[in-house]
Amino acid sequence: MEQRTVRQYKDVIENCEKIYSGKMMDYGASWRILRASSLTDQIAIKAKRIRNLQLNETRMIDEGIEGEFQGIVNYSVMAIIQFRKGFSDFPDMDAQASVGLYRAVLNEAMDLMTRKNHDYNEAWRDMRVSSLTDIILMKLFRIKQIENNLGNTSFSEGIDANYFDIINYAIFALILLSETE
Repeated sequence: MEQRTVRQYKDVIENCEKIYSGKMMDYGASWRILRASSLTDQIAIKAKRIRNLQLNETRMIDEGIEGEFQGIVNYSVMAIIQFRKGFSDFPDMDAQASVGLYRAVLNEAMDLMTRKNHDYNEAWRDMRVSSLTDIILMKLFRIKQIENNLGNTSFSEGIDANYFDIINYAIFALILLSETE
């Protein structure tokens, strides 16, 4: 695997963490009250907006898709934390603890990416950003189905594996977008 990918990946997660940390300062861990399914829906809203922007030339809000992909990364990290810890009835985490969990999840995502990227030989570099968006949406529908099945799967990966894939696909999209600028 290319060192370039690792460097680009780290650059993207550094930018995402800045946004996450800044919002933690503004809002605290208010997201801790959300059930994981609510985070899935929030991610779906962002992915659907990206797809709509990719399909339509007219934009009513002057915001690009990069911020939406960053939001997908950050909300997916929150969803993994919620999946593992469960939701809370109140914001029960300080900024330092939240950022620590955030970094741990992204370290896991990067480890997964390096292993898969080795086996797939950086196939994502030949993909279109629109395809990455579609795959993210497909993963979200899978997660919703698993959530509707109360987390039970017969043959498939679980919810957290799909969230990790979403994180990595969103980061790949951000890398590809940065290369076209």
